[in-house]
Amino acid sequence: MSETSLVQEFTKGLWKEIPPFRLVLGLCPTLAVTKAFETGIGMGCALTFVLVCSNILVSALRKSIPGKVRVPCFIIIIATFVVITELVMQAFTYPLYLKLGIFIPLIVVNCIVLGRAEAFASKNGIAASIADGLGIGIGYTISLSVLGSIREIFGTGTWLGHAVFGPSFQPFTFMVEAPGAFVCLGLMLGLMDLAGSK
Repeated sequence: MSETSLVQEFTKGLWKEIPPFRLVLGLCPTLAVTKAFETGIGMGCALTFVLVCSNILVSALRKSIPGKVRVPCFIIIIATFVVITELVMQAFTYPLYLKLGIFIPLIVVNCIVLGRAEAFASKNGIAASIADGLGIGIGYTISLSVLGSIREIFGTGTWLGHAVFGPSFQPFTFMVEAPGAFVCLGLMLGLMDLAGSK
């Protein structure tokens, strides 16, 4: 695959196929873990690691996996990297792991990861699969980080534990509640749609 094609595979995940806003995938963790920048970036990095590693392995084994059992094989590959991610997070970033809770093990059934394995990695070479996984993963991480930052800044008046506004600021606590996640995501989807239509 040419260098230009690899760049295209990587950059498509940063705008054209950005998971929560263009593909509208992975919305459950997007809504649940974006109360703050820290949790957004933590979830995004975890998913990116699993996505890139599973893409590599699925691509490498694509000719060896029988078509009838490909989805169970993909799930086993993904689950292996999810367990690795979970154990590493427990060992090195335990407070973040506790904040993300059940959503780390649920990466196994995340439609972004399984979708990329089925739609892309199983049909393309390793280099292209790495580019695809990195692009989609980084795009997802950026999306969650931006959404988490907006909700944290307006919902608590802080960003990464530092006050953003003066002492007279009244936090808009609605933003860190479940309805605030839907409203914020909806507004961002609308803005992305407007930006994409120009």
